[in-house]
Amino acid sequence: MAALTFTGFYASLLGLLYIGLAVNIIRLRLSLRIGIDSGGNKSLAKAIRIHGNFSEYAPLALILLACYELNGASAMMLHALGGLLLVGRVSHVIGLTKTIGASIQRQFGMLSTFLVIIVLAVENIRLFMVS
Repeated sequence: MAALTFTGFYASLLGLLYIGLAVNIIRLRLSLRIGIDSGGNKSLAKAIRIHGNFSEYAPLALILLACYELNGASAMMLHALGGLLLVGRVSHVIGLTKTIGASIQRQFGMLSTFLVIIVLAVENIRLFMVS
């Protein structure tokens, strides 16, 4: 059985970021005494959305990365795509933390996440077609 060492590495780093985002929500909930939803608080709503956006994109990208790794991708490509995904997700968090409006960090974060997902999808399809 093949080991998913590259995917495991990037999933672990992204997992730590995911927990950090969740802890931020918990911290805000405790300080604001809001148990569910955002209670109309903009800071809490923003933290929930940042966590939600991460939860929507990171899992699919990691599944595609794992498939690519299992299909024999090179270490260089796995690091390039995993690294870009990580930097993109961190950048997106930073951008949304600064402002709910447009920001360079937010735009870079989404574009790099989309790029990683598209490249991985195309590469996995290509590898399927040539096998």
